[in-house]
Amino acid sequence: MNVSNLQLQGLYLAIASINNTLVAKGIISREEIDLALRRAEQSAVGDDRLLEDLTPASRDAVAFPARLLMLANNSASETDVLTFSELAKMVGQTNGHYPDEA
Repeated sequence: MNVSNLQLQGLYLAIASINNTLVAKGIISREEIDLALRRAEQSAVGDDRLLEDLTPASRDAVAFPARLLMLANNSASETDVLTFSELAKMVGQTNGHYPDEA
């Protein structure tokens, strides 16, 4: 596996853990984090350039971080976040289709 992919996996888990800590301390709610991540996902996949230039698989790749962090946010306990492999599998199971897909 590419080292940069491993670094990104670590970064996603670090962000998920920070989000979980912010929720546990009452600084922000899970709903607020979810809304922010949904906006990020929509911004990523709603970009006209992406619709014109990227395949559906590439669009999923752009949306992957927000989707993974949303699942981490919604499945976290007060102290734990799922592993990267568990979260990535969940992202793959929840991906839908884009309107321009045949």
